[in-house]
Amino acid sequence: MACFQRASPALKEILLKLYSLEKPTEIEHHLHEYGSVQYHIQSSVPDPQHIYLSIATPLLSQGDLLSDGLSPYTVEMVKQICSHAIEIIEPAKEGYELTLRINSAKILHGEESEKIITDIAAVQAVIISSRLKEVLRNVNSPTLFQGISRPIKLVYHPREPFFVVKQPQKILIIYPIRFKEDTDVIIATAFFRELMDVGSSEKWSKAPPCCWSPIPPPELRGEPLEELSTNGGFVTFDISLHHVEGKRLDNTVWSLLNFNAYVKYHVKTTRGFIQRRMRRRLEGLVEILHQKSSDVAVLNKGQGIKYMKKLVARTKRIKQKCRSLSRKIKRIRFRIKIPGFARFRRRWLKFPKFSSSIQYTRLKCSD
Repeated sequence: MACFQRASPALKEILLKLYSLEKPTEIEHHLHEYGSVQYHIQSSVPDPQHIYLSIATPLLSQGDLLSDGLSPYTVEMVKQICSHAIEIIEPAKEGYELTLRINSAKILHGEESEKIITDIAAVQAVIISSRLKEVLRNVNSPTLFQGISRPIKLVYHPREPFFVVKQPQKILIIYPIRFKEDTDVIIATAFFRELMDVGSSEKWSKAPPCCWSPIPPPELRGEPLEELSTNGGFVTFDISLHHVEGKRLDNTVWSLLNFNAYVKYHVKTTRGFIQRRMRRRLEGLVEILHQKSSDVAVLNKGQGIKYMKKLVARTKRIKQKCRSLSRKIKRIRFRIKIPGFARFRRRWLKFPKFSSSIQYTRLKCSD
């Protein structure tokens, strides 16, 4: 199984849609779910109040423990879903195990209608669970497993089979674990080791004992090589009588059916958590680097401003010194100043210009 919900979400949506239709409509749906469960939903205009639902679920791949088709126990469990609104049609539609006729007129309106439709959408969980319940209810039965020397492989999902092995006073449920990514194998291995440690504690002493091994357990000796080729090892649960007493039977069966799905869900969420932590850590480091680079830029900018201020101040001081020096030189040259003396000097203290009337001829030397 690949879903923790007992009711099929897709089937529930289709049934609610058909139930809420105001006008009769010709509808036919073929639905494949979880890779192994098939549905056929049909509603016709001549018979609008009836919805026909056919279901095909995976069967045991080997062994004679459970016969083909539905056992009386399974049929009785299906009838208990909603006896006043559903009816089992015999024979079932060709290619399907079970065909139900749902009388929508007998389904109460309001919140109760959604609950009834949800229970009907969980019929595949009832069928699959009832088969495993028949095995677990007879843990101590000496006649149930007579003549069966090999493990029984249950194929509820094509890529997720598991094995049922009968032993004195208990039944072993063995899961071969397979992953596509090596990182998933590492996460799952850590999870299985932790599961073994927690299961061996006193707090969880009533839970089925769990064991993980990277190699096939001895109980699967003789099975085909392709069934034993895994990269995630093998997980084994010991189911004894007190695990299937009363209401515990239903919870135990549903937990076993969803174990593979739960492991993959745990691995997926753990991988996502690690990736989010790594991403946050990387963003934090990048932010620190940006902050340091901005601080260095501000520091360099501040140092440049200080340098320019010092340079301008130094230039001003140099100019002031030059001005003071020039003033001192002027004071030395003109120690005594007489008002109007400069004009007097320009006018009267001048050498006269002389002009001669005699003209001279320049002599040229000839070779």
